Amino acid sequence: MDAMLSRINGESIPGGILNGITGTLLIVGVAILLTIPLGLLIGIYLSENPQKKFAWLVSYLTDLLQGMPSIVIGIIAYAWVVKPLGGYSALAGSVALTIMMLPMVVRSTEETLKMLPRSYKEAGLALGSSYRNVVFKILLPSGFGGIFTGILLAVSRVMGETAPLMLTALGATVVNWDLMEPTSAIPLLIWDFYNDPNLVDLIWSTSLLLLIVIFLLNWLAKIVARKWKI
Repeated sequence: MDAMLSRINGESIPGGILNGITGTLLIVGVAILLTIPLGLLIGIYLSENPQKKFAWLVSYLTDLLQGMPSIVIGIIAYAWVVKPLGGYSALAGSVALTIMMLPMVVRSTEETLKMLPRSYKEAGLALGSSYRNVVFKILLPSGFGGIFTGILLAVSRVMGETAPLMLTALGATVVNWDLMEPTSAIPLLIWDFYNDPNLVDLIWSTSLLLLIVIFLLNWLAKIVARKWKI
């Protein structure tokens, strides 16, 4: 609680860890909003057009992104967002995390839809439903468990990323909800505390908070996968 109120050992801490919590919510939240529609659409395309050359190219690029070091993704986001906008921002951090999350959401969507019985699609089309309605009202709801699990795992992966945010969001000592301003995050706070001997005691509590959040996300993913198993 002292950390939340920006005080430790009677001394003032600029922002405490509240700025990191709100910054993480902002950056990751926007990244989720950007990733889900794009990841779903790409995953649907790959599952429905496996033989097309363009689908092969998209699949290859997806695998390439999945294995790309986070620092490289941070550099890409810096070139695409930070430089054109003329400064660091929460939006730039969200773009970096979106690039990292996208491959997992695409793959989970693609593989989940491929596992669904073909009879679902055939029955929908036979009853006169349009192809779009079959995909969005039958196939996607039927594969909810696998797709949602992939989204949760993608979020848990990026929650602890530091390098991309150092190059994009930069950090801040105050609570900020403005997408166009530099913003802190829990991983950035841990790095800041590590470099400040006066705040080293906060490293463990902040790290524990991050570990608990990641654990809960993975635990929730397992529950969803078990409950909505295809």
